[in-house]
Amino acid sequence: MAAGAAALNWRRVSSFTGPVPRSRHGHRAVAIRELVIIFGGGNEGIADELHVYNTATNQWFLPAVRGDIPPGCAAHGFVCDGTRILVFGGMVEYGRYSNDLYELQASRWLWKKVKPQNPSAGLPPCPRLGHSFSLYGNKCYLFGGLANESEDSNNNIPRYLNDFYELELQHGSGVTGWTIPVTKGVVPSPRESHTAIIYSRKDSGNPKMFIFGGMSGSRLNDLWELDIETMTWSKPETKGTVPLPRSLHTANVIGNKMYIFGGWVPQSTEDNISSQDGEWKCTGSFSYLNLDTTEWVCLISDCQEDKNNLPGPRAGHCAVVIGARLYIWSGRDGYRKAWNNQVCCKDLWYLDTEKPPAPSQVQLIRATTNSFQVKWDEVPTVEGYLLQLSSDTPTPAAGEIPITMVPETPSAQGIKLDLRSQTINKVPNNVQISISETKAKVMEPDNAKKNNLISKESTPPLCLPASTLGPQISANVNELLDFDTRTAKSDPSVSSIVSTAQNMVTPQAVKTESSSTNGAIVKDETSLTTISSKPEVNEAAAPSARVVSVGPDDSSVQLPKTSPLRQNARVRGRERRWYDVGFFQNNTALVNQFYLLPEEKAILSSKAENADVPNYSLLKKQDLAPGTLYRFRVAAINGCGLGPFSRINEFKTCIPGFPGAPSIVKISKSADCIHLSWEPPVSPSGNILEYSAYLAIRTNQLHENPNQLMFMKIYCGLKTSCTVTAAQLANAHVDHTSKPAIVFRISAKNERGYGPATQVRWLQETKTSGSK
Repeated sequence: MAAGAAALNWRRVSSFTGPVPRSRHGHRAVAIRELVIIFGGGNEGIADELHVYNTATNQWFLPAVRGDIPPGCAAHGFVCDGTRILVFGGMVEYGRYSNDLYELQASRWLWKKVKPQNPSAGLPPCPRLGHSFSLYGNKCYLFGGLANESEDSNNNIPRYLNDFYELELQHGSGVTGWTIPVTKGVVPSPRESHTAIIYSRKDSGNPKMFIFGGMSGSRLNDLWELDIETMTWSKPETKGTVPLPRSLHTANVIGNKMYIFGGWVPQSTEDNISSQDGEWKCTGSFSYLNLDTTEWVCLISDCQEDKNNLPGPRAGHCAVVIGARLYIWSGRDGYRKAWNNQVCCKDLWYLDTEKPPAPSQVQLIRATTNSFQVKWDEVPTVEGYLLQLSSDTPTPAAGEIPITMVPETPSAQGIKLDLRSQTINKVPNNVQISISETKAKVMEPDNAKKNNLISKESTPPLCLPASTLGPQISANVNELLDFDTRTAKSDPSVSSIVSTAQNMVTPQAVKTESSSTNGAIVKDETSLTTISSKPEVNEAAAPSARVVSVGPDDSSVQLPKTSPLRQNARVRGRERRWYDVGFFQNNTALVNQFYLLPEEKAILSSKAENADVPNYSLLKKQDLAPGTLYRFRVAAINGCGLGPFSRINEFKTCIPGFPGAPSIVKISKSADCIHLSWEPPVSPSGNILEYSAYLAIRTNQLHENPNQLMFMKIYCGLKTSCTVTAAQLANAHVDHTSKPAIVFRISAKNERGYGPATQVRWLQETKTSGSK
């Protein structure tokens, strides 16, 4: 039974920038992270450019490729292995086909022509087009295609193929050679312009290749299966409505489903139609095959095609999957005899096939007395995020407090998402900080303390704003950082802990630069750690720190553990109430207010993930209060709706009067030491009397509790820099809670005492057994 077209929520991308490639057919596409990479195809000539579309920024760009640049080709093989792409065969001009193999290192946009060894028995693949070229593990599988039997390219004598080859890849770059596997069972009939995908069940079962449809004098709609482990061909029995015979369609796997879109199909379903006499048309029909049950499900039939809400009929298009989102671009929508050419589509569409997963916990970048700067892991291919907060502090009902209405002028509007139309606008007074390259990873917390790792990849030199390191350090600042009992006046409720990521010396990650039009690759990575402890409200209940003597001039401290926060009695007796902070397009937000919902809608919002989105222009807002604990959660939104919420994290706003955390920490390395430097706090709250820097050191207690770090004071003074000697680094503890790193903390002191500290994780090179 066909699903309603509207339920699929296809979206046409209209707001993009950069040099858009000309429309075409016979091209191919692969995905590397958020990038769609397109090569070949053509219309009125074969294209030889490499085009890249950044799905996160809606930007097209032409990377500056170099090396053995291949000629333009169409109907070629195109697969991606990590950050390298392989191109095999295709039509290079009318009647002339290729069997050349090229490799593209996308991390450097470097092309290389590779020459695999011939099979030990038999001939290598002949020149061809319309073949399938599939990757699994370190091997590519080539099947079928169309060859030209004539030596004269102007005299095309087509020959359909059903030969099968295996190409072994070398690790990182290069190939070993072709082999001709010995297979069992009945081999599929010769064909071209078919599709082939490889699927392996997560729980059990061998990887299997599924071949569907194609052209062999007439269009086909048969399904074939190859068990890659046993090299056995079979023709599985299917249930449901089998799609019409077709060629030049696409097949993509998302989860356990193989999605089939478009292609050439017969105008009529009469059995006596032949390739010479029958009429064929492009289709926009859309089906999937459940690969676990081999049941076909029709999502869009030919009679449901609606060009306004769905991708129009097409063949020879490209389709690629990023996350659970399917992208479709260009292709031809028919042949016009009067024009003697193909008519190609110019549109880009995407379909979200499932709701997005829950984002990571909300991470704190900076806390002030009345605001939080927060972030969370980016979720691929989403349209926005709903951020909510909750507090044990009694919050007045919407009509009980004198607060102003949100302005309704366009300039005052911020990011808002109407789930019915999925149009994103702005939320009033919620400033967003764009950190488009940030990627985050969240670690599992324990009951006493949550350690959240955020990694940021960026182009050096890197100078991020520092975050704050808070509740427990600020609450027990005299025991933990200074040991000066004369200034022991810190409030135990001072805000939450945050840290910042800074420059690292050892490159450990590769990321495709999304904001650059030349697609540059960066290899520098930083790391940011957020620790959120839960201090008791009673200052006397806070445990004291232990002091370990390391040397005559050094002090060492251990962060105390804190017991879980006592919940408010009212919260225990009812459902926790959540308030919307707003909808955000990016994964960062500056939070200083939240929206007050009417009583009945607030309860609904707390219980239902998919409650109707309120009209924020009609709601009142509540400011954040100093010294108050707030809990945060966030959910992602795509074309399928609102996904599940993240796990909850909590932070406290700061108490006025203490200095902020030092910012813009930099680490530079020399032959026998490293140099730390930082900027004064953005909000010093009085005169800065001194700075202190600490280094996490090795102790026997770390073996018993790896999360209980011990810190040694390595600097105290007015300068905003210090040197860490090799002798001090020799005592450093290498933290392995995420990527190996040495941990530093830096804090500032004013007349009231020390404020929150900035924590920096200096990533260390990982030594492997294969390294020299």
